[in-house]
Amino acid sequence: MILKYFKGSILILIAGLVLAMSIVWWQTQSVTLTIQAGFTALLLSVLEVSLSLDNAIVNATLIKKMSPIWQKRFLTLGMLIAVFGMRLLFPLIIVSLLAHIDPISAFQMSFSDPVKYAEIMVSAHLSVSSFGGVFLLMVFIHFFVNSEKEHHWISIIEKPLQKISKFKGIEILLGLLILLALSEQLVGADLITYLVAGLCGAITFLFVHSLAEWLKDLGIVNDEKTVAAGSGLGIFIYLEILDASFSFDGVIGAFAITNSLIQIMIGLSIGAFFVRSLTIYFVEKSTLDQFQYLEHGAFYALGALAWIMLVSPFVHIPEWVTGIIGATILALSVFWSIYVNRQSRAGQDQHSSENL
Repeated sequence: MILKYFKGSILILIAGLVLAMSIVWWQTQSVTLTIQAGFTALLLSVLEVSLSLDNAIVNATLIKKMSPIWQKRFLTLGMLIAVFGMRLLFPLIIVSLLAHIDPISAFQMSFSDPVKYAEIMVSAHLSVSSFGGVFLLMVFIHFFVNSEKEHHWISIIEKPLQKISKFKGIEILLGLLILLALSEQLVGADLITYLVAGLCGAITFLFVHSLAEWLKDLGIVNDEKTVAAGSGLGIFIYLEILDASFSFDGVIGAFAITNSLIQIMIGLSIGAFFVRSLTIYFVEKSTLDQFQYLEHGAFYALGALAWIMLVSPFVHIPEWVTGIIGATILALSVFWSIYVNRQSRAGQDQHSSENL
């Protein structure tokens, strides 16, 4: 039953809404503001889920490669990192760096002067979008330049990409060329910020993949347990950075809804728990095996998010539009998978009847 996968997330949802509303009631004793706080937290959780549906699917494809113990670590320790690291510490660190203050002072500012706090946070949009956009773009390209990939959903795009897979590091080259092309829209300090952040995204991608390969290659001289541990650690680190890149846009976009750091953390954290529940559901129900193009759809949605992040300094695209684009791509991949499965079964039935 599907509900069992979401019991914990539903409890977190209830607890989170109660907490958000209790804090506002304690601060203001206003019924209107208290109800508004609950609605805001709920809206943020829906935003997080809509932006991270593809993240859940991509996570599921990689978690399958992990040993059971590393799967458990990702779904527990990784959850803590996602909630407290990305939804609380990440905004505090950015504000600390930009305002040249310590994280505690940044935390105090979020209560004493939330408008200024939000302005500082949003001012980091250029570098955050460039970093996350380049990293996700390279993840997108890396999936489609895989020479061992057997199935193609949109052949006109995927076949040419697979043909150039023999060129090592092609995803990095393409990512940097796109970064340079887009950077022509900027000048001065913005240009430098955009390029440096994008280069950091490319370096992070290269570092994570190199680290994963190195840990995997430990198996040449070590036993199977060491191989599993090394491979699991590599995928764990990769998933955490991937999750962070997905979260960048949502965290900053949340400040367009509210200036309250607490409400943002609660709302996005609720969404993160539902994304984890979806990930577990996809893994245990072998959803990716049932819908062979769902994984393709997830990476196309990821690519769309990467592109939106990269062009966001020049063209404002609301977060709800981003969520709709991702959900539409995923829905199309599911429908096409169903269509192909039915066609395949019809062909098999016809072949069987002819043999009879």
